[in-house]
Amino acid sequence: MSRLCLLISICLVLHLSWACDDNEEELLAGGREDPEDYYAYAYGFTPETWRALYQQPTPRARVPENAEKDHRQPEGRFALGGLGANLINTGFFNSRFTPSNTWKPFQNLASRIPISYNPNADSPFDTFESCMSPNGDAGICAPGSVCSLFGGRPGGSCILGKVCCINTINKCGGTVTLNNTYWQSPTFPINVPTTCSLSVRTDTQLTEQLKKPICQIRLDFITFTTAQPTAGTCTDTFKVGQTNSKVPTICGDNGGQHMYLDIPSSAVTPSNVQLMFTFSEETAVRSWNIKIALLPCGAFYLAPVDCLQYFTAATGRVRSFNWLDTNSTTIRQLNNQNYNICFRTELIGGLTASELCLSVCSVTHGDAFSITTPISGAIADATAAVTTAQANLATAQAVQAAAAAAFLAANGGNTATQNQIQTLTNANVALAAAQAALTTAQTALASAVAAAGTGLSAVGTSTNATGVITATCLYDSLLIPGARDSTNVEADRYCGDALNPAFVPVGTSVQVCTPLRPFKMTYRTDSTETAIAAGTNILPARADTNNTGFCLNFQEK
Repeated sequence: MSRLCLLISICLVLHLSWACDDNEEELLAGGREDPEDYYAYAYGFTPETWRALYQQPTPRARVPENAEKDHRQPEGRFALGGLGANLINTGFFNSRFTPSNTWKPFQNLASRIPISYNPNADSPFDTFESCMSPNGDAGICAPGSVCSLFGGRPGGSCILGKVCCINTINKCGGTVTLNNTYWQSPTFPINVPTTCSLSVRTDTQLTEQLKKPICQIRLDFITFTTAQPTAGTCTDTFKVGQTNSKVPTICGDNGGQHMYLDIPSSAVTPSNVQLMFTFSEETAVRSWNIKIALLPCGAFYLAPVDCLQYFTAATGRVRSFNWLDTNSTTIRQLNNQNYNICFRTELIGGLTASELCLSVCSVTHGDAFSITTPISGAIADATAAVTTAQANLATAQAVQAAAAAAFLAANGGNTATQNQIQTLTNANVALAAAQAALTTAQTALASAVAAAGTGLSAVGTSTNATGVITATCLYDSLLIPGARDSTNVEADRYCGDALNPAFVPVGTSVQVCTPLRPFKMTYRTDSTETAIAAGTNILPARADTNNTGFCLNFQEK
């Protein structure tokens, strides 16, 4: 009897289901959504994006019972864990029941059937690891359809059937949200004057940045060529805005250089970092290829705070922006530079490096170290002599003018006394002598400058020669705290045309080493390459001549 009752109950359930379908066939035909579209809109995607992200072959993987699980899974169909009941109730078992039919016979089934998921089948963006294509381009591992969706191109293979997706933008006015994206100069000619900018957006609400918040952006200038500066000031400019870093304006030749940009954690404060070129009317070659890497918070490879450049090898080469080994008759050193260059402390032979050593690069055409034109003692003496001669000449001119006025007042000189005539004669002689003395002093100064050449080192902030205090490495300098040569002669501010801590300027560069950790240098330049006149609280400085900046080899020991 009980079996008969059970059979009748099942028949009634099925009959009611069929009846609902028959009576509402037209409604179902016109109003039922495609299940794929349903889930796409439910979790904030378009159907096209949903299919590209989800419909990928995913290998099965065994999850250890005691494996640590990250409970902060991104929302969406990619993470089924806590959503098992909802998915069953809304889709898998009830998709054939319309919203008007509130009878859902399987609504309690989810609580009785365990739902497990493969952690490797989470959001495809969770496995957007960096990769390298055979030709050296950096990319991200992603399913092929996802790569196409974001406008990338496959540049190699990754595990699990994914491709090494190379993302490139070659236009002005775009927005970057993917790691390892290349911003390249437009393929069409750039009309000048104009600007070309790009925004780098970091926000954990973005699907492609769900996995980890971003705390730094690294820019690698694969190639970078714009117009050269005029007297050290950029006419073409590259600027970075809306970061926590102090980023100088740069221009010229910067291929191979890099920058680290500090930003707030994207999990707390979204950022829109602005990269902007501004081009002047000057005719010049302008092209660039900049790799933009988004660095997650807590990564071991983050640069220390306030380090615009960060080197993570025991040996290498560090250059100022726009330095190039080339013959140049103009100033390549950029004005208004003020940034830190940091070096990670490495293990040398299993021991922590105890010092950082720096020496000038070997060059073929250029100058490896040229920061401010130094003033030698002879030049300072000659400069003081010129200053004195100029003052004496001014006095003689005033005396001569007074004597001449008195002579002319005596009826045009016709009634001048003998004393007035003698006074004027003496004034004329003194004026001629003062003019000759100035000429001699200027000649001596030119000879001192020629004798000194442009190859002398300089240290410190000022030089006192013959009572004249003149700036040395006060306005432009490379600060290397604790640096000393092999004889323990020490200095921290370096400039001139040779790297040497000697107090008396010399023309030879030597290796200097610093034991102060963390290893760091600071490069600073002022806003002009012209001479600076003495004034209240202002030390005078001679004009700079064809400064190029610096190129140094570094080695941790």
